[in-house]
Amino acid sequence: MTKEQSTADPGSTVFDLVIRGRRILTTAGLREREVGVVNGTVTAIVPFGSGLAGRVTVDLQDDETLLPGLVDSHVHVNEPGRTEWEGFASATRAAAAGGVTTIIDMPLNSIPPTVDVEALRQKRAAAEDQAFVDVGFWGGAIPGNTSELRGLHDAGVFGFKCFLLHSGVDEFPHLEADEMEADMAELKTFDSLMIVHAEDSRSIDRAPSAEGDQYDKFLASRPRGAENMAIAEVIERARWTGARAHVLHLSSSDALPMIASAKRDGVKLTVETCPHYLTLLAEEIPNGATAFKCCPPIREASNRELLWKGLEDGIIDCIVSDHSPSTLDLKDLENGDFGVAWGGVSSLQLGLSLIWTEARLRGIALEQVVEWMSQRPAALARLTRKGRLALGYDADFAVFAADESFIVDVDKLHHKNAISPYDKKPLVGVVRRTYLRGVEVDGETPTGQLLRRGSA
Repeated sequence: MTKEQSTADPGSTVFDLVIRGRRILTTAGLREREVGVVNGTVTAIVPFGSGLAGRVTVDLQDDETLLPGLVDSHVHVNEPGRTEWEGFASATRAAAAGGVTTIIDMPLNSIPPTVDVEALRQKRAAAEDQAFVDVGFWGGAIPGNTSELRGLHDAGVFGFKCFLLHSGVDEFPHLEADEMEADMAELKTFDSLMIVHAEDSRSIDRAPSAEGDQYDKFLASRPRGAENMAIAEVIERARWTGARAHVLHLSSSDALPMIASAKRDGVKLTVETCPHYLTLLAEEIPNGATAFKCCPPIREASNRELLWKGLEDGIIDCIVSDHSPSTLDLKDLENGDFGVAWGGVSSLQLGLSLIWTEARLRGIALEQVVEWMSQRPAALARLTRKGRLALGYDADFAVFAADESFIVDVDKLHHKNAISPYDKKPLVGVVRRTYLRGVEVDGETPTGQLLRRGSA
């Protein structure tokens, strides 16, 4: 890729940035185009060769594709309170390196959790002047905070997260199904969204113990039935209340038929899954390899194939990271005990390459991958200026070399803690450059904005 200063005719429009290339992913598909940006917004998309003039002009190389920046609506940043796990600077630097230009931060693992307006204020203060990409925030729904939900909504959160079993941290307690329904009814009054970690606590209480270093035992401790029962609860409570509901990190393919049925019935339901469920296999996880531990768990090969089919059939709406990092000691690397290790996979920087590597083997087009990872998450959060390379949208771009391969080196990732189940994994697809509102993200000068519902 080369840059040059434009020598434009003084009488013509001079754009802040012009990007020219033969592979521009527009809403009409891959096209030869020139893209003009003014004040951070896409204001021109014209045929290649039109000669748009820019203060900065970028000519894409033949192997590069210009994509809309990805939107990751499921990221645990953990700051303030557990910043040693991950912080806004490290998380957003990693996001930008992976072509992600907008993240929405989860309300737990930070201290305090984002369950009232004051906690949101603290979270925003922590993120201020640290963000290399745009950052929005989810609120939390916990026992006793129903009266706080409208205030958080008015303060700009994009919706509310709850758990149907222990969240992993004591300061973010879970809701019983009846409490979730009551909160859904409250959210319905101002058309907000309930996003749910759907695993049934009773099923898991009766499942075998995860103690020890055997992955099979851990997998048995988080059975598909626990997910299936909890998702059924989410569906029916959403049906009864008329509220919008979203199932987080689907790993059980068993739930796909009832999700499809609920959608046909008009239940306002959306569903996400994650790269680790689409690229990793339970059969290949070594005993003691707690870098692979997440909840719900990575399941078998047959399950993975059905999740891909669920995506292609439109039952699963989007792919997001569930980036849930921790310090190395919490992964219990010395003992490899799945019963005590923190459950979470760090993948914020790698998501596009992970999914593209797998998708291209299946004959799935890059355009479809970007729809799952950009357009659909933006729609979930009702981000009206994100997720597409289109006129009037923010000039958030990723320059992607779809055929370039690399080997993951965990020590070269921008995540704060160097642990990943993908270490040494060969991948295809490299993000060479990322732009936020028409300015290249350099990893040194934070230019990300803090987003509020309804303003992005």
